Amino acid sequence: MNNPTICAIATAPGGAIGIIRISGSEALTIADRIFRPVGSNAPLADRKPYTLAFGNIVNAENEVVDEVLVSIFHAPHSYTGENSVEISCHGSAYILQQVMFLLTQNGCIPAGPGEFTQRAFLNGKMDLSQAEAVADLISATNKATHDMALSQLKGHFSNELSDLRAHLLKLTSLLELELDFSDHEELEFADRSELYTLACDIHQRLASLARSFEVGNALKNGIPVAIVGKTNVGKSTLLNHLLHEEKAIVSDVHGTTRDFIEDTTIINGIQFRFVDTAGIRTTDDVVENIGIERTYQKLQEAKIVLWLIDQQPTEAEIEDIKERVADKKLIIVRNKIDKSTAHSTINIQHSTFTTVDISAKYGTNIPVLEQLIVEAADIPQLSESDIVITSARHYSALLLADESLQHVIDSMNLGLSGDLLAEDLRIVIDHLAEITGEERITPQETLQNIFTHFCIGK
Repeated sequence: MNNPTICAIATAPGGAIGIIRISGSEALTIADRIFRPVGSNAPLADRKPYTLAFGNIVNAENEVVDEVLVSIFHAPHSYTGENSVEISCHGSAYILQQVMFLLTQNGCIPAGPGEFTQRAFLNGKMDLSQAEAVADLISATNKATHDMALSQLKGHFSNELSDLRAHLLKLTSLLELELDFSDHEELEFADRSELYTLACDIHQRLASLARSFEVGNALKNGIPVAIVGKTNVGKSTLLNHLLHEEKAIVSDVHGTTRDFIEDTTIINGIQFRFVDTAGIRTTDDVVENIGIERTYQKLQEAKIVLWLIDQQPTEAEIEDIKERVADKKLIIVRNKIDKSTAHSTINIQHSTFTTVDISAKYGTNIPVLEQLIVEAADIPQLSESDIVITSARHYSALLLADESLQHVIDSMNLGLSGDLLAEDLRIVIDHLAEITGEERITPQETLQNIFTHFCIGK
């Protein structure tokens, strides 16, 4: 591709070292125009790839801007697949801007957001799902999200899809072959029992990948935890303890929190998204009632609910909370154990409930509560090789592919013709191709697969 040579600052401001990346056919030539090596005067293009050159960046007046190290990468063996250079400067914002100015003066253009990775994708260095994993890896906030992104970047997900695609292409090719011999109705190149078994197996694999999205999405965006309860039971104080900062205003005045307050924190390597909600009570205050309605909304969105109480709830309150959290993990947090109130009178028995006594004011048993929250999250132990879907786009494509594959299975049960089966299989392959960014299946690809794998009269 005849793309212009691009450059960009690749490091965050404020560090001791700043790196500027250059990529494109003229990357080495443009870098040579502003770089004066110490020692050998060999141009960068003549130096061995994967080596460093030490020297100075100079301006048009031959004044030294900075003392730098230059890393050299020759196409196609670079991140982008193009000639690439990385200039390691001192981290001064002034120095980095001066080097960028010199590069643009000499033929570079500033890179757009994600343009280096986009070029890597377009040049076949990675597929689309791997390119998306780069952003996930950069934004990873804990070990779980790091491992998931690294697994996808290394191509584990892509390899799984490639394997599925190869099996589906083989089936499609055999069915297409039958159509070429349609005047011999007795010929069946695709064994229907083998086809049915394989389709069911792939259906299970697609469904398993899709199911992993619940875990992946929770780990990537944070597991939602709602803190609910009456006014003045200590919800805001508890939130501050869990976040380890004074996020919410704490007051003895009823109805202080009139809207939800949301923030994330990491417990045992897992990111949780805690929501402090407005206190539940009967009130004539219009604004507070809006906040209470939002409390119920956040309660529905949560996976885990912390029900904070400081006295025995009524039977009506118990039944109400049980109905609202029927499909969620509920932890009953009995607060204010530092007071003389006899908590032994608070007795709620239910197999799906977990209870813990705390003092939000003094932080008593907060670590115990945190452990209960981690257990309620029920996140499986993940290794780098595990495939977990974190992208809503991938999830949607998998669901559509699985739906089309179910059509294949249903069609076979009904004994429908091979041309209909082949069409549905093509749709499955197309949906999988959307994930990796591959071209949709073409007749030429089908023919190539036929002649590569099947000998027809030689």
